[in-house]
Amino acid sequence: MTGTPIVSPGGGAPFASLSLEHSSTVDRVAEELRRALFDGEVGPGTPLREVALADAMGVSRSTIREALAVLVSEGLANREPNRGVQVASLDPDAVRDVVRARTVLEVAGVRAWACASEESRDVVRRALADFTSAAEGEPTLTELTAAHLAIHRAFVGLIESPRLAALAESLSAEVRLGLAKVDRIRRNAREQVRTHGALIEQLEGGEIEAAAAELARHLAHGEESMRQALDLTAREPADPHG
Repeated sequence: MTGTPIVSPGGGAPFASLSLEHSSTVDRVAEELRRALFDGEVGPGTPLREVALADAMGVSRSTIREALAVLVSEGLANREPNRGVQVASLDPDAVRDVVRARTVLEVAGVRAWACASEESRDVVRRALADFTSAAEGEPTLTELTAAHLAIHRAFVGLIESPRLAALAESLSAEVRLGLAKVDRIRRNAREQVRTHGALIEQLEGGEIEAAAAELARHLAHGEESMRQALDLTAREPADPHG
């Protein structure tokens, strides 16, 4: 004996609205947690306890658990055995290593400008336009940092390698919180737009090596700013040869 199929009044899939509502709740919780991280309300290494967060936000622990999984997938939080989920943190060696890897990838990207497809070059141009629009408006730090990092991922995209693009994505995730803190301290988004715009003008004008050198300087300066913003400089071991 077969049962009668459950059909929603509108003829669509049953319970679709319930699934959508739950999904949107998880998204809202993840966005609120993201905002707290980017605004500096919750610092690196802070435990993100399910019970406390569920009570504070008035949602179920399962919703918090799913939202935390989103943050972990974005590199904004880490899940450790027997310790739960914590806000991601960077040490000096990690910052140095990430910037070194980004420099290799992004400089290779700008050097590929001349042989890249017009579509890949347009991604760079659109990323700059989006960053400009964000800087001229009233964006959240989440939006501003995302727009900033999109330009750098677009540089890697000029190589037109999906594997390298995926690597660039993972590297961006590791520095998102650090870069957000730099942006929060500096408040110089429009200056950053001009810097990136000048670099892209060099590419458009065929000054490839000049653009590559400028990008390397930009990333090195960004590393130092991030180390200062994260208060990592003081943790450096003394140079035994200094």
